[in-house]
Amino acid sequence: MRARSAAWAGLLIAILFIAGCASQTGAGGTFDKKSEHWAGRLGLTVDSEPPQSYSAGFTLLGNPQAGELSLSSPLGSTLAVMQWRPGQALLRQAGQTRSFASLDELAAAVTGTPLPVRALFGWLNGTPQAVEGWATDLSRLPDGRLTARRLMPLPTAELRVVLDR
Repeated sequence: MRARSAAWAGLLIAILFIAGCASQTGAGGTFDKKSEHWAGRLGLTVDSEPPQSYSAGFTLLGNPQAGELSLSSPLGSTLAVMQWRPGQALLRQAGQTRSFASLDELAAAVTGTPLPVRALFGWLNGTPQAVEGWATDLSRLPDGRLTARRLMPLPTAELRVVLDR
């Protein structure tokens, strides 16, 4: 249990380090409405007390039913890999693999807050996805950018995605 807590603390420290070191660059890509592969940078801000902010490079493959989300540092080292398929959700991090009951549980464990990873596929394809408590702005998606804001439940959160391809 103590090693697990230390591993999570290490991930959070790494993500916070990335947030402090990440530089802003313009979106270099556009979106493909039929894609099952995206890469870029994502940022998550949770309006908790104290506020939390995370940033990482990402590669997203697959679809809501089966896929993989890799998070990386600005230098390209892998911080964590989330994989899911029906009946299984796994987190590979620091040489260890953890299993979760669902993709939603896995995403919440990695970020500390519920995230609609399944809806992200639709959003990245330019299709509005209704997710209770979330509002999305897809207007800048042709420029490779999207923003989603969780209004409920509290604390509020904002997810920003910038596509590189």
